[in-house]
Amino acid sequence: MEDEEAIAELEKDYLELSGFEVAIERDGDSALERGLSEKFDMFILDVMLPGVDGFELCRRFRDKSNVPILLVSARKEDIDKIRGLGLGADDYITKPFSPSELVARVKAHLGRYERLIGAMPPKDDIIIIQNLRIDRETHRVWVNGNERTLTSKEYELLIFLVMNPNQVFSKEELFRKLWDEDIIGDIATVPVHIKKVREKIEVDPARPQFIETVWGVGYRFRV
Repeated sequence: MEDEEAIAELEKDYLELSGFEVAIERDGDSALERGLSEKFDMFILDVMLPGVDGFELCRRFRDKSNVPILLVSARKEDIDKIRGLGLGADDYITKPFSPSELVARVKAHLGRYERLIGAMPPKDDIIIIQNLRIDRETHRVWVNGNERTLTSKEYELLIFLVMNPNQVFSKEELFRKLWDEDIIGDIATVPVHIKKVREKIEVDPARPQFIETVWGVGYRFRV
């Protein structure tokens, strides 16, 4: 979704040269309608769009789908990045950027998403920790019997911490392990995703029972 025709066509050309099928929408209203009615493997959203803006598109698409979402903007303020990540975006790239960087990020996100949904553990691979229940086959999560919807990156972060209980990981370690080194986003995305996972799995996110902050060190999943 990009309202500047030259930029949209350039992105489309480079992505198609890499084997992707690309559809373009140039205003937020038509983008919202198409994004909710058709199936896509990834969304690339310009933040400043006529009509519905990229932030609102991100929120609406995330409510319906766990596919990767990449936000694009000429605004470099950290608050915009944090807002976008908080709404469920997987990455945020600022203009100007090279088309090859865009292609690299798209490939990395799709690759990670496909590996995540392609993993088929045994049907009895259910994790139950107190009031938290995780089905690793279907990538579904329940708290006190109520299902919670996590993005692919939030789920990946949760599973990594759950499978390494009581081990403290710094923001840098989590970023290296889960965000394909430094081509995707920046380290500020880690606490944003930790906050979002807490909001979804903790009864009281302000006093978490599972994901604990070890001040000055990092985070651990406490069991």
